[in-house]
Amino acid sequence: MEPDVPDSVVERARSVVADLGVSKDVRLAESLVSEALGLITDQPDTLDLKIATAALTEMRAAYSVFAPFRDERKVSIFGSARTKPDDPLYDQARRLAADLADRGWMTVTGAGPGIMEAGMEGAGRDRSIGVSIRLPFESGANSIIAGDHKHVSMKYFFTRKLMLVKESQAFVCLPGGVGTLDETFELLTLTQTGKGLPVPIVLLDAPGDDYWESVDALIRNQLVPRGLVSPDDTGLYTITDSADVACEIIERFYSNYHSIRFVGDRLVVRMQQGPTDAQLDDVNDRFAHLLASGRIERSGPSKLEQREDDELELDRLAFDFTKHGYGDLIAMIGDINSWVA
Repeated sequence: MEPDVPDSVVERARSVVADLGVSKDVRLAESLVSEALGLITDQPDTLDLKIATAALTEMRAAYSVFAPFRDERKVSIFGSARTKPDDPLYDQARRLAADLADRGWMTVTGAGPGIMEAGMEGAGRDRSIGVSIRLPFESGANSIIAGDHKHVSMKYFFTRKLMLVKESQAFVCLPGGVGTLDETFELLTLTQTGKGLPVPIVLLDAPGDDYWESVDALIRNQLVPRGLVSPDDTGLYTITDSADVACEIIERFYSNYHSIRFVGDRLVVRMQQGPTDAQLDDVNDRFAHLLASGRIERSGPSKLEQREDDELELDRLAFDFTKHGYGDLIAMIGDINSWVA
């Protein structure tokens, strides 16, 4: 149960927001201030207050770093800090980031050595954003991004992972240790549960390396048969040992598909080019199990989208989504992308 915020604190929060002249998202601003004041009023332990203060400080700093690049497409690259420059995986990350930079993408990494540095080396300083973690056994950000205005340093892993995931439209995971697996499986969890948006998630090996095939075998041979994940969850990711293929997977994901959003209980899928009648019938046949009721239908912008001036020029499909089966929703996005050459 959420603790109540005293009415006097709520009124004080409203006064603070009004005095600051805030004109956008006023209710959210009032809620943020009232919760902060409420936390102080609760007189929590010193450690709890330190965590809350540091988390908010780090999020504010990260938001300011990413804000100028809100409209830029970004790929987050995860992988081991221990990978050496002569490792084939290092070259995979470097080439992938370079290819995506040539196609207009920015690269986001944890700003450390190894795979993180390889990604930034490929993208170049101007096309890189770094979100580093302060650890006692690491010296800080790599030389490519250190001192750049596009680098932010974090104390907490949870704020760091938030920014590595929140701001990107594609993800590439290369082999790594516990930290890389943590990042990869959290990303899969967010997508599987609908807490994250559908995105291309590429698990990239070097030729002849079976790291991700082994992880995939664990999922298919242990998790799926035990009913711990659904068979369609294997559709959340794609495994390849080619940087070129990884780049094409990412580009193809957005070749027609643009974005989704919920309007009430209906899922709105937005794209550059809508379906023919035959294509619409086919998508209804193939993905009927994703429907809570009714059919997948063509749709214009909802009243909410019109009020927010939200991508009004795009074609749309809308349906009552079960909110299960996000792996199959990604397969449906693949069908949508097949409608264009």
